[in-house]
Amino acid sequence: MRGDHAEAVLAFEVENREFFAARIADRGDAYFAEFTERHAALVADQEAGELHFHVLVDDEDRVIGRVNLVDVADGSAELGYRIADRATGRGLATAAVREMCILAARDYGLTDLRAGTSAANKASRAVLERNGFVQVGEPTTGDRPQVFYTRRLDG
Repeated sequence: MRGDHAEAVLAFEVENREFFAARIADRGDAYFAEFTERHAALVADQEAGELHFHVLVDDEDRVIGRVNLVDVADGSAELGYRIADRATGRGLATAAVREMCILAARDYGLTDLRAGTSAANKASRAVLERNGFVQVGEPTTGDRPQVFYTRRLDG
């Protein structure tokens, strides 16, 4: 993700806000109100090697997905991803996570990835499991129980 992706990423987030909020915690109004500043700060953090953000674009250069590595430290990172409502069901998340696992090991020198998803989000859980992630521990409790996964990367 680059600085010039800001407008397209914001459009993606706004367009899919309800879709995402039905599956994961909503980002909140402040995220959208302060988006330009947040985006610039994230790009700066990415340039410093603290995180790695990637966007998926369609044939019209519209963002249809994001795949991110955050909390990068000691050869490990947390994987996050989201696919636009209009682009789900086509295997994009599975392919994007697969590619991110390759990039994480080859380009970023990572050895382990962590990920979490809603316990009720069977599609997201399947994406992780198809990509070699294994569940660690039992789902959390509360309003939106979470399931956590880990994967050792091939070097």
